[in-house]
Amino acid sequence: MLKLWPVLAQFTAPELWVQVEYLVRIFVAACLGLLIGSERKNRNKSAGIRTHVIVALGAALIMVVSKYGFMDVEKADAARVAAQVVSGIGFLGAGVIFVRNNLVNGLTTAAGIWATAGVGLALGSGMYVVGISSALLVLFIQFVMHRIAYFADVASGGLIRMTLVKREGIVQSMEDYLQREKLSVISVKINKTKKDEVKLEFDVVFPPGYKKTKLLARLVEMDDVLAVSE
Repeated sequence: MLKLWPVLAQFTAPELWVQVEYLVRIFVAACLGLLIGSERKNRNKSAGIRTHVIVALGAALIMVVSKYGFMDVEKADAARVAAQVVSGIGFLGAGVIFVRNNLVNGLTTAAGIWATAGVGLALGSGMYVVGISSALLVLFIQFVMHRIAYFADVASGGLIRMTLVKREGIVQSMEDYLQREKLSVISVKINKTKKDEVKLEFDVVFPPGYKKTKLLARLVEMDDVLAVSE
């Protein structure tokens, strides 16, 4: 009896059940990616459900191919292809990192994509306990860190626009006031519109947990301040 072609052999037992088990790994990885992506989506992050699902699914697929796709080759390195996921995923993570108002944003999401790829690799290699536990740990860290004020509050950048009564030393006086309020002044733009008014635009960094509305309320009560906004 002639042997079946390798392609057809994959559709017969027991090889078929081996292929199904590989698919289960990929499916579980995709489900875990969905959970991690859902948490990011609920926080209005740029990389959401689809990104994390595809990353986890792709990493699991590459791990399966890397580990079992070259069994007909002698002395094949089972980790050679999968190892490229670790470095390759960095390009995807770099796409969600950007600088806004002199602050770096997207680092947590980029780290989450990288960790999701790790979950996919673990599932692709058949390490169910490690992969599932790692995904749950990532979710636990994200939820806990956002619910504890100490971890959730981060520095934020922004602009403070003011219209002031023009007098000598008003710019330096206002900058000193902001610094006393623990704000970091990055730059200031000055625009003289009228003889008795001057418009300022401060580019600042607010410390973690800072109440911007209270600052605006105090500023608008000052005698020299005619108008203030973010």
